[in-house]
Amino acid sequence: MTLPIQRLYESLRRNGVARFMEHFRQMFPDTHMKDLVVEASGPGRIVQIQGRRVVNFGSDSFLGLDQDPRVKESIIRGVEKWGTHNGTSRAFSSVQANGDAEAKIAAWLGMEASLIYPSVTLANAGAIPGLVTKTDVIVADEFAHNSIQEGIKIAKSNGTRSFLFKHNDVEHLEETLKQARPYKNALITIDGVYSMSGELPPLKAMHEVALQNDAILYVDDAHGTGVLGKNGRGSVFENLGTYENVFVVGSLSKAFSCLGGFIGCPREFQQLLKIRSNSYIFGGPVPPSYLEGVCTVVDLLCSDEYERLKSKLQSNLDTLVAGAERLGMQVLGGLTPIISILIGDEADTLQAGRFLFEQGYYVQSVTFPAVPYHAGVLRIQVNANHEPEQIAGLLGALESMFDLAKMAGPRLAA
Repeated sequence: MTLPIQRLYESLRRNGVARFMEHFRQMFPDTHMKDLVVEASGPGRIVQIQGRRVVNFGSDSFLGLDQDPRVKESIIRGVEKWGTHNGTSRAFSSVQANGDAEAKIAAWLGMEASLIYPSVTLANAGAIPGLVTKTDVIVADEFAHNSIQEGIKIAKSNGTRSFLFKHNDVEHLEETLKQARPYKNALITIDGVYSMSGELPPLKAMHEVALQNDAILYVDDAHGTGVLGKNGRGSVFENLGTYENVFVVGSLSKAFSCLGGFIGCPREFQQLLKIRSNSYIFGGPVPPSYLEGVCTVVDLLCSDEYERLKSKLQSNLDTLVAGAERLGMQVLGGLTPIISILIGDEADTLQAGRFLFEQGYYVQSVTFPAVPYHAGVLRIQVNANHEPEQIAGLLGALESMFDLAKMAGPRLAA
């Protein structure tokens, strides 16, 4: 007898992305390099994967604070003070560290208030549907992060209409808002930094369009948090000079190297979001020890130490981008610590990642469906605690990879 759960499995594995990914695993068992297990980590950017010690260029701990003794010590002290977790939904109670961290984040950003969620994904899943009603609309950039798209799906199921506009196209944004009429309010959802391309949105122009069309900007700045703007406040204030009519979402797990996500907002919205965000009410909160770590990181960002970290990060990034361009590679991004080198063909992209791994460097081979078909990239994440010789070593490995591809004449060199 075949159980229903077995039939469900067979149905799901033949469907869409699951079928595509299984096909790739079978075709490229040695080069696929997904779902990896890191067997050991540290010091610096060294990790052990598949028994091999490699330099990790796949970490989004951009400032290297995951290895900073001050951050680690504050988290340890937090465990000793609060235990391992909060023990209740924040709808009932929050530890003092939660309030302290939210106040510090708001003061650092220069906003009135902030609200911490368990992750950026849960922030978008809770805040987006919580900020709109059936009389409103959501207008999203076509390349907005998956978590924004998931938040929009929830809002749509609640009766809110949604529309897409062409990537970073201000004119099409304005046209889309006009086509969406009538509505009471519109929420324009965009990324502050588009992580696969490194592109920044035209925030000033979009802000003007919002003000002229009964709309509010909602910016997921997860990839700008900690690495763009004064003291790492991100892309929004740096480009707009104001937070007027803007919600800002940021990450506490990337450059912060802790855990969670947050939304910066006017003070009156903090309490409103607590009531209207299901992921805040029903999601387990960030463990108190990590909130102590968040407070320590904010203090570091507001100190003279930040400029030293940012200078080291920028130097590493500039060196890598300039070196890759000298090799004739097509580099996407470079304004933030995520850069992508265009390879193209899926098989070539996976083989390129495996080659670099065998040379002692781990980077992420990104293929369809995360990027368009035949537009595979090597996604490299630069950290402040990468040493100059590690950057030079990766460039040497990229050069060898490129030379071998040209000698063999495959698609990789095209």
